Amino acid sequence: MSKNKKISTKQIVFSAAAIALATVISVVIKLPSLPNGGSVTLCSMLVICLIGYWYGPMVGIVSAIAYGILQFITGPYVVHPLQVIIDYPLAFGALGLSGFFAEKQGGLWKGYLLGVFGRFFFAMVSGLIFYTTYVDSLRENGAAIWASTLYNLSYIAPEAVITLLLLMIPAVKKAMGLLKTMAQ
Repeated sequence: MSKNKKISTKQIVFSAAAIALATVISVVIKLPSLPNGGSVTLCSMLVICLIGYWYGPMVGIVSAIAYGILQFITGPYVVHPLQVIIDYPLAFGALGLSGFFAEKQGGLWKGYLLGVFGRFFFAMVSGLIFYTTYVDSLRENGAAIWASTLYNLSYIAPEAVITLLLLMIPAVKKAMGLLKTMAQ
């Protein structure tokens, strides 16, 4: 999308529909939540990454941030004030990074992986803040890094694997192409 090009009504409608669908999926269709937040949902991250895949990084990131704010409204889990920013607008907003691969070969899965990695990074930083509030030595901070990494991988990685396996199915791959064409 060029600098002078405005966001179209169609882009707003498709983005809003994707945000609504991802929100319903994240609230209704999920495996049991972990005790300190996070759960494996049925491809909710993919639905948000699709916005970037359809329209590029600007629309993707703005939409993903809006989704993050909606996630905070519908089910916040906050221990430290910094987590409000890191866990919601930044972590979910990172899913919009998928837009950097919108026009590339294999752009959907490459963009999805970038978005998921971005979400993992911010979730891990937020978890590090959470875990380090309970420790008082450098050695224990090392344990906090591992705790945050493993905790966040425990729900982000399974959803990513499930989604990537789903995207390998020829009918799903074809449907994603048709959706991109409809969204344009």
